[in-house]
Amino acid sequence: MDLPAESTAAEVSTRHMVTDPARAGELFRESAAIMARLRAPGGCPWDREQSFDSIRKYTLEEAYEVFDAIERRDFPHLAEELGDLLLQVLFYAEMAANEGHFTIADVLGHLNRKLIRRHPHVFGEEASKAAGNRADVNADVEGSSAAVLRNWEEIKIAEKRGAEAPRALLRSGTTEAGSRLDGVVRALPALAEAAKLGATAKKSGFDWPHWRDLLPKLVEETAELEAEAASDDPARKPAVEAELGDLLFTAVNLGRHLGVDAEMALRGCNLRFRQRFSEMERMSKRPLEELSADELEALWAEAKRRLAAQSADAAGPGARS
Repeated sequence: MDLPAESTAAEVSTRHMVTDPARAGELFRESAAIMARLRAPGGCPWDREQSFDSIRKYTLEEAYEVFDAIERRDFPHLAEELGDLLLQVLFYAEMAANEGHFTIADVLGHLNRKLIRRHPHVFGEEASKAAGNRADVNADVEGSSAAVLRNWEEIKIAEKRGAEAPRALLRSGTTEAGSRLDGVVRALPALAEAAKLGATAKKSGFDWPHWRDLLPKLVEETAELEAEAASDDPARKPAVEAELGDLLFTAVNLGRHLGVDAEMALRGCNLRFRQRFSEMERMSKRPLEELSADELEALWAEAKRRLAAQSADAAGPGARS
């Protein structure tokens, strides 16, 4: 099959782009056909051996590589990484088709209906309801992103209740609605889940009034963690884990009140640690493992100072004024 020529970075950066749905559809069909061939008899032995469990770890890796490319604004690389992430979708869908569960067409159908029903302000209330919207929302958002998000959440909650109703009926003979928190996906990364749980609970008025109110809570949770960890009893590990979780949950919600995403804050901290530790290795005339605790601490402080000075120099005089 003929493959499209790759665009150079210069070409990509100098032209304004508009998606061509017909061309995109053609290429997507080609991608689906390639994946089907790889999994078919006579295809790739490795691809044919894979299962949902064996490739799921790659899905997380690809998602984080996309994240990394976005942070670095490496757009040519981002295009490639998005392709790798799309490969995961195609792989799962083809395996599901092989087992008789669903096909990539079902995946796209679910996506298209979801986009239409959650955007009544764009596609109209009739189209939204035809796509499955059962929430009573105001489609006139008057250009307000906040109103769009409110509608999105209401429609999402209605979807969740509709999906849960048959299962609830089987369990208890009733279609009673579940918790407001049911709309927060359990499969989210823990930091993101904590922030969403706090934000969702806030809509019911259950939240700290001000970010300063979380500071005593941090002290309280730290003291409870210290009390559990002080025993050094291996049997207390579940309790220590629970108290550490409480401390992290409080810290995440402090970030939410301050308008800081905990995941981004931690990624920034991780990057600074990498840079400072690498600077320590570069500066030290002896292997780090041969240094005393005091020497390591002094080296760390000097690494911080040097990197801060380098950053200020790179930013220019205006940043230091």
